[in-house]
Amino acid sequence: MRTSIIRYTLLATAALLLAACASPANREAMTPTLTLATHNPYAVQVKTGGGATEGPSISDEDLKAAIEAAIVESKLFKTVVQGADGANYELNVMITSLERPAFGLTFTVELETAWSLVKVSDRSVTMRKSIKSTGVATPGDAFVAATRIRLAVERAAQNNISDGLKAVAEVKL
Repeated sequence: MRTSIIRYTLLATAALLLAACASPANREAMTPTLTLATHNPYAVQVKTGGGATEGPSISDEDLKAAIEAAIVESKLFKTVVQGADGANYELNVMITSLERPAFGLTFTVELETAWSLVKVSDRSVTMRKSIKSTGVATPGDAFVAATRIRLAVERAAQNNISDGLKAVAEVKL
């Protein structure tokens, strides 16, 4: 009985240490490569929220940079601007849920974000959508659990950004 308690305590401690050692997601790894048929002649400003900077997470700044890079690469909008000056549209992306496993061999991460596209001139909401995505990493991707969880988070974010920008591309502006 006592051996079981010690064993479970050690496993729980190891899981917490591995989670604490995991680094945040990398913005380049979160940026999807997209080919979109829609190329809007407008300027867009990107705003993000709900992120975190500790452990296997996504920071607001890195999510914003990944979305902006994907917009520029796909040419979804003519330009991405910093600040409200010159923006025709404001794209808001809020992380509402990021579920990560504590331990295991194959890590599946579930990410949910709220996307909204707002026309700056009259503050009308052009699109509002919840985007759910998953990212998976296996021991074949990385032996170390902390690296595997980061990879799964990055893949969930990449899939989410891809799906979110595809939803924006379907909107008639």
